[in-house]
Amino acid sequence: MRIENIIINDKVYYIKIYLENRNNSRASIGKKGVNIRIPRFLNREEQFREILKFKGWAINKIKENPIQENKLKDYNNEDILKLNNDEYKLNINFKDKNSSSARVSGNNIILNISSSLSEEEKKEHISTLISRVVAKQKLDYIKEKIEKLNKDYFNVDIKNVFLKYNKSNWGSCSSKGNINISTRVLFAPEEILDYICVHELAHLKEHNHSSKFWDVVKEAMPDYKEKEKWLKENRDKCYF
Repeated sequence: MRIENIIINDKVYYIKIYLENRNNSRASIGKKGVNIRIPRFLNREEQFREILKFKGWAINKIKENPIQENKLKDYNNEDILKLNNDEYKLNINFKDKNSSSARVSGNNIILNISSSLSEEEKKEHISTLISRVVAKQKLDYIKEKIEKLNKDYFNVDIKNVFLKYNKSNWGSCSSKGNINISTRVLFAPEEILDYICVHELAHLKEHNHSSKFWDVVKEAMPDYKEKEKWLKENRDKCYF
C-alpha cells in the first residue's frame, strides 16, 4: 500500500492505493479519504492510468458531495423516527452503567444509554444503535427486494447482502458478489431504495461507471437519472 494526498476545496484528503490479487479495479470514498484497489497483474503504465482515472472520479465526487464528518442528529425521548414506510417511537433512557444498548419492541426503539458518556458520545451511541437495530429489522426486507430485482433484470450471482450505516456512499458491492446497502437509504422513498439496489446489482455485471454500466441500469430502470437527482438533492437529509 502507498499513501498519497490531494487537496480539494482547501482540505487534504488521503488516497490509499492497494495492489491486490483481484480481477478488476475498484475505488471507494470513506470518512478519512479515498481507497483505490488495483489488480497486481497490470503493468506499471496500466496501473498509472487506473489510478489517474479513479483520482479524477474521487475529486469530482468529493467536490459534488464533501465528506461529512461527525454529523449526528439530536434525538430526544419520545421522538418519532420516520423511515420509508415505517415509524418508530424512541424511548431513550440514561443508565448508570458502562455500556449502551438498544432493542426494538413493536414500533418502539428502546435505548439504554450510559450516563457516564459525554454529550457528544451519547449522541453518537444513540445514532449508531438506532441504525444498528433498524438494520437488523429491515435486512430481510432488503434481501427480498434485491432477490426480486435480480430475478427480474439481472440474474447475477449474489453471495450475501449487508445493511449497515455507511456514511460515505449509498451502497457498494465486491468482486466476490457481496452487496452492501447503507441504512441511510431507509430515509428515502421506496423507488429510491429500488434504484440503489438496481445500481449495485448492475455493478455485479459491470464493475465500473462506464457507458455499458449505465446501459445496464437504464434497462432495468429507464428513469434512473431522476433517482440520481433526488439523491444529490436530499443526501443531507438522510442520516442518523
